[in-house]
Amino acid sequence: MRIISGKHKGRNLTAPKKLPVRPTKDMAKESLFNILSNNYYFPDLKVLDLFAGTGNISYEFSSRGVDDVLAIDANSGCVEFIDKTVTLLDMNIRTLKSDVFSFLQRNTEKFDIIFADPFYDMELTDFEKLPQLVFKNNLLLEYGVLIIEHSNRTSLADFPHYKNSRKYGGSVFSFFEK
Repeated sequence: MRIISGKHKGRNLTAPKKLPVRPTKDMAKESLFNILSNNYYFPDLKVLDLFAGTGNISYEFSSRGVDDVLAIDANSGCVEFIDKTVTLLDMNIRTLKSDVFSFLQRNTEKFDIIFADPFYDMELTDFEKLPQLVFKNNLLLEYGVLIIEHSNRTSLADFPHYKNSRKYGGSVFSFFEK
């Protein structure tokens, strides 16, 4: 996995093979961040990374100047890897080992961007819980966005608050807004 831009541009990171992850491909990640950079000033953002896995997306936000990133994952190996990388690269990323759905039910913090990258084979009803919980609990700041990465075999277009999707190979980013 590679950090594409910012302070740590070009930095390669190797996660342990035993982690249950599928990091976002560089092409898709670069396209996503091009979209976001046209709409947001990164140093002002507060970001939540759900199903953080290796921390790939969190590192990219932090490298680009975001000082407030919270990465959530239920796997202790993933959280440990992110913590080690954060220390190595001196990044402002907080981590929390938690089930994402439990976290979304009890959290009161608000964010500019919430990025979720669950397992592609997650049940559609669980995919639907993500925007339901985010919007029911009012977890986005004004002009905030929820972005869910999923397989191109899954459509989230009928979910409430859906705005649009962008497809990159086998991956899709679906955007949700207030």
